[in-house]
Amino acid sequence: MYKILEKKTLNANTKQMIIEAPHVAKKAQPGQFIILRVEHEGHRINKNKDSYDREKGTIMIIFQEVGATTKKLGQLNVGDSLHDFVGPLGRASELEGLKKVAVVGGGLGCAIAYPQAKALHEMGAEVDLIAGFRNKDIIILEDEMRAACTNLYLVTDDGSNGHKALVTQVLQEQIDAGKQYDAVIAIGPMIMMKFVAETTRPYGIKTIVSMNSTMVDGTGMCGGCRVSVGGEIKFACVDGPDFDGHLVDFDESMRRSAMYKSQEKAAMDHECNLHKMEVQ
Repeated sequence: MYKILEKKTLNANTKQMIIEAPHVAKKAQPGQFIILRVEHEGHRINKNKDSYDREKGTIMIIFQEVGATTKKLGQLNVGDSLHDFVGPLGRASELEGLKKVAVVGGGLGCAIAYPQAKALHEMGAEVDLIAGFRNKDIIILEDEMRAACTNLYLVTDDGSNGHKALVTQVLQEQIDAGKQYDAVIAIGPMIMMKFVAETTRPYGIKTIVSMNSTMVDGTGMCGGCRVSVGGEIKFACVDGPDFDGHLVDFDESMRRSAMYKSQEKAAMDHECNLHKMEVQ
């Protein structure tokens, strides 16, 4: 069992937990992920490790309560334990040799962009971290991100934090200003990653995207995370989750992700009905 050591509410539906998992923390690398199960009969969900501490043997996860399983996860408290916590899985991000990098995070993707930026910053790279949120109320990890980069560009869609822009606009501004990046790393909604890749394509800037949101099984058995990369079928959980953003077929991946919405709604409706019965 994997004990919850800390729990923190970051915004209305986003929570942060520190999980005791020494065997996972011992081998964890940026870019990899874990699969957890809240209870024996529960569904498995994948989560990128948002941070880890090898000395303490802990893993930090950040999640939004958007589905049946994450709702159950959010109901747990300090001292409770998760039934399963497996990892690290997937390929670690290839960060060696990068000297000047733009890390672009969108929404909850910033929780994954943060450890990438931190690892690069600690390796001595110059890191521009571009973080975008819908509004100021859902901004997370601002202090942590600021400490993990050379320059932090924090923007919101509605300008409620004083800086209205899309992450792609900020990235374009940095490129126009003459910054020559060795790589751009984008993590967030697929539509955001698609347009980050389109922004860098004319300049031939190496662009890495994380396809973590497509994963289900985590071992390559179910095929739910299939992604077309350069005309070849890859599996995000074993071949990734990082891929060349200029080769990913984002439109196909977005269509495939939409296929699961009806099942998720059914699961949520079931959980809501059970909760109503418990209340009565």
